[in-house]
Amino acid sequence: MNFIYPAVFRKKEDGTYHGYFPDLECCEASGRTLDDAIDNANEAARNWISVELEEDEPLIPYVSDIEDIPVQEGDIVRNISVNIRFYEGWDE
Repeated sequence: MNFIYPAVFRKKEDGTYHGYFPDLECCEASGRTLDDAIDNANEAARNWISVELEEDEPLIPYVSDIEDIPVQEGDIVRNISVNIRFYEGWDE
């Protein structure tokens, strides 16, 4: 199953990047470069969604429209795609 959520990335004073997912509570990632931060955000989102899917009643949030996400000047918004493969009996 493919999940796509927007992430907001912001360059910090030290030149590194920090990203967060407005729709995935407490799901954040950082990196030395924007590419590193995006890669780490992909892994963070995969982990967040995987943990949620293991719950008895998983609650996968709706996806915000990029235009509705409040951003600051210089913020970069990217859609992060996470592909999670289910296996037989995954929900047992």
